[in-house]
Amino acid sequence: MTKESDVLVIAAHPDDAEFGVAGSVARWTAEGLKVVYTICTDGSKGTSDRSLSPEQLAAIRRKEQEAAAQVLGVDEVVFLGYPDQGLEETPEFRKDVVKVIRTYRPQRIATSDPYRRYLWHRDHRIVGQVVADAVFPCARDHLAYPDLIAQGIEPHKVKEVLFWAAEKTNHQIDITAVFDRKVAALKCHASQVKELKVADIDGWLRNRCRKMAKGSDFELAESFYRLELPA
Repeated sequence: MTKESDVLVIAAHPDDAEFGVAGSVARWTAEGLKVVYTICTDGSKGTSDRSLSPEQLAAIRRKEQEAAAQVLGVDEVVFLGYPDQGLEETPEFRKDVVKVIRTYRPQRIATSDPYRRYLWHRDHRIVGQVVADAVFPCARDHLAYPDLIAQGIEPHKVKEVLFWAAEKTNHQIDITAVFDRKVAALKCHASQVKELKVADIDGWLRNRCRKMAKGSDFELAESFYRLELPA
């Protein structure tokens, strides 16, 4: 019932991971690490196109996410299928996340920062908080969700968590050599890129990553708040 992975990326919507961590993912897969994505919602509300139904948009975004994952060398994409803008911090959602963590048993998890202030999508906040609670203590403790153990899904200790889009960061990853793959993966999300209304997406993204590299000795970076958990 378990499938070993090195890194588990947990995102609220299709495309969130490409904005937040795709360059790092490209590095990790190039180094031979096994990366698995978990997408929590169906992305069914992320459009200004009134001709699209939520069901149509969800299908489009699923295909876009699968294409982006393939560009990056992601091993598997798990879709939890919660409704876009419908995430709540519930025991059921937390258990779903715990199950994914215990199933894939990663050393590292990357997800959205839950504490960004003001205009931060509520699904992003909730995912970050639920992931944090799932990592510690719920995925670790055998008395949490004993029914999962009965299914052969044993507890698991994660070693580190990387929160992207944090207001305060303490960790940078050099993505200079893999920046083109990050751009290519993001462009797979055509339905979302057009919503940005940015003429030069490559330049816009390069500028973002250049700012995240500030203070380092490399050109382009993704930055995170890194949390190392005790053994």
